[in-house]
Amino acid sequence: AELVDGVTKLTKIEFISKADRQAENFRKMVVAMARDIRVLLVKLCDRLDNMRTLDHMSAEAQERIARETMDIYAPLANRLGMSRLKSELEDLAFRYLEPEAYRELSAKVKKTQAERDKYIADVCRTLQSRLAEQGFAAEVTGRSKHLYSIHRKLRAQQCEFEQVYDIVAFRCVVESMADCYAAIGVIHSKWTPVPGRFKDYIALPKPNQYRSLHTTVIGPGRERIEIQTRTPDMHRVAEQGIAAHWKYKERLGGGVDPRDAESFAWLRELMEVQKELRDPAEFLESVKLDLFQDEVYVFTPKGDVHVFPRGSTPLDFAYTIHTDVGNHCCGARVNGALVPLRYKLHSGDVVEIVTSAQQQPSKDWLDYAVTGRARSKIRNVLRTDQRERAVKTGRELLERELHDRGMSFSKLLKNHDEQRKLVEATRVTNFDELLLSIGYGKIKASEISATLAPPVHDDEPEPVPSLRQG
Repeated sequence: AELVDGVTKLTKIEFISKADRQAENFRKMVVAMARDIRVLLVKLCDRLDNMRTLDHMSAEAQERIARETMDIYAPLANRLGMSRLKSELEDLAFRYLEPEAYRELSAKVKKTQAERDKYIADVCRTLQSRLAEQGFAAEVTGRSKHLYSIHRKLRAQQCEFEQVYDIVAFRCVVESMADCYAAIGVIHSKWTPVPGRFKDYIALPKPNQYRSLHTTVIGPGRERIEIQTRTPDMHRVAEQGIAAHWKYKERLGGGVDPRDAESFAWLRELMEVQKELRDPAEFLESVKLDLFQDEVYVFTPKGDVHVFPRGSTPLDFAYTIHTDVGNHCCGARVNGALVPLRYKLHSGDVVEIVTSAQQQPSKDWLDYAVTGRARSKIRNVLRTDQRERAVKTGRELLERELHDRGMSFSKLLKNHDEQRKLVEATRVTNFDELLLSIGYGKIKASEISATLAPPVHDDEPEPVPSLRQG
């Protein structure tokens, strides 16, 4: 009875005003009424059943329920680690929210399904055989990513279905954690890994306790494919999420087994939340509880949600939008007020980036940026600027040195044979690298002039004739 009552209370939450809509997009709502996590599990199943039978409702109701599902229930299923449930909810919501895009994508996927199934079967056989040769007892399976996931990729990559990559994924379930890492080595020896696409969710599990190793490789036919390795326990949690950990015992009253309590500390907070939702302001306050301890959820002016590590700043937000926006970011408006770049973002903030064509990244920005993307982009600009300045300095130093020795720098620039000799003598890769090394002080300009005009016995150094001034 308590579970049914809890589910009923969740159903009564409504969103009317703009503030309510923002609260809805915040993706944390249903925790407020759930003393017992099973209420949420039942509600998710109830919502899945509703979505499967949505055809019989009016168009208005279809869109409202689908939007609520996409904004709240699918993210909640993801937060609980229930990936299969989340994927089905997203696909069903996608069908009603963007019916034309859904029909078009569904038809394209169906048209190429037979070919893709054959490809998946071939890769599975190859993987299974390769791992068996190396002594791994592995269960290999493959699948196409679900429709909404492919739709997101199409939007993100701004390309046609035929051009999208990485829409098939493979799982290798192996016996131990050590085998997970070793299997990745076998996979990388077979197919070339895509740089920057290896993710270690075993050492750093997701907040929902998802654990696996992810890598993307260039597979057969030069296709990008994602491969995950995990143990049977990890696979169970990846598929079932919290339901794989939850112990339905009377003595716990629907609570977490003490052995799992540490891993799901955030759930203790979720179960303890019991508040009345009287108005949108109160609702916003309740959903801003520090449930996601290492994440902040912020909004664009259009209401799109972005998730950042706690401590992130407007710079992290700007580089998420686009590299150029980040490079020219000079400030931000947060909730309508101008803030400096060092401002720490808070959950619920509405952020608008202010840019200037004259703005360029500075070294101080590394003290403010938190995300790997922002920091790498800033470092890249700083390295490029520093390199250009060093090359310019090296050029000036060498030009001055050669002038003092009666040689022409401009003639050296046209004399590729002498440049090649200098590159070989100094063991650098090219002439620009030589100028860079002079600019950094690794090579002295006087050493270069001595190479170009070596002393003959006790006489004064004699410049190479082709480089003499005049």
